Amino acid sequence: MLPATRAVAVLIVPFLLVAATLLFAFPTRTAELFAWGIAPPLSAYLLASAYVGGIWFFLRVAIARRWHRVRHGFPAVVVFAAALLVATLLHLDRFSENLSFWTWLVLYLTTPFLVAGLAFAQRRSDSGEAEVVDVLIPRLARYGLAAVGASAFAFGVVLFVAPELAITVWAWELTPLTAEVTGAVLSLTGVVNIGLLRDPRWSAFRILFQAQLISLAAIAASLALRVDDLRFDRPLTWAFLALVAGAIIGYGGFTLWCESRLRRTRSAT
Repeated sequence: MLPATRAVAVLIVPFLLVAATLLFAFPTRTAELFAWGIAPPLSAYLLASAYVGGIWFFLRVAIARRWHRVRHGFPAVVVFAAALLVATLLHLDRFSENLSFWTWLVLYLTTPFLVAGLAFAQRRSDSGEAEVVDVLIPRLARYGLAAVGASAFAFGVVLFVAPELAITVWAWELTPLTAEVTGAVLSLTGVVNIGLLRDPRWSAFRILFQAQLISLAAIAASLALRVDDLRFDRPLTWAFLALVAGAIIGYGGFTLWCESRLRRTRSAT
């Protein structure tokens, strides 16, 4: 791991922590305290859930000893941050003229390029070999998880490129801006899971699945807390709830299975 990669990770964590705290603790005061007014609160909670997973990921980047353990998270961060930058530039009139907005703007003007540059600089740091104590993920499991990620990514693409259409069918009320932000959040798991198609090492996804499970737990808690924000008369509400539940069960079970195999491998060595 390059010192610059660790340093950027350490720099990003406080911003994610502050943003997640503001969105979770003060969802009805986002126009005042955050970069723009977000309604309903469930949209604020969804973005905060992504930040919570990001906090875990970048904390682990800061202390990781090997690049391959976090490398597949970097393309996801680039796509997410770039999407939020595009959404910001498309809807500048919706943002508040406060410190949070200027911080948001500077971060998303720089983060996609900085993270992409670090990934490029680290590109030769991964030999592609499994660790001495590692688990190889079976092809069927990798393709199945990639399919789950592709479903989430497809939802995200529709929300981002056709927000006006998504507004009429989505699980809760959206504006064009919150539709695009929601789409960016849903893109994360899809981009991460693409890596499963070509990399079978559990060590390359262990940290990422931990981060995704943390985000999913936060999303599930958000849905429970803001159930009144959901539009149960819309079919996509049930599809989204099924996707979240399926991801929690699938990712959780898969992680436990891989961890059990890893413990047995360690015991055998």
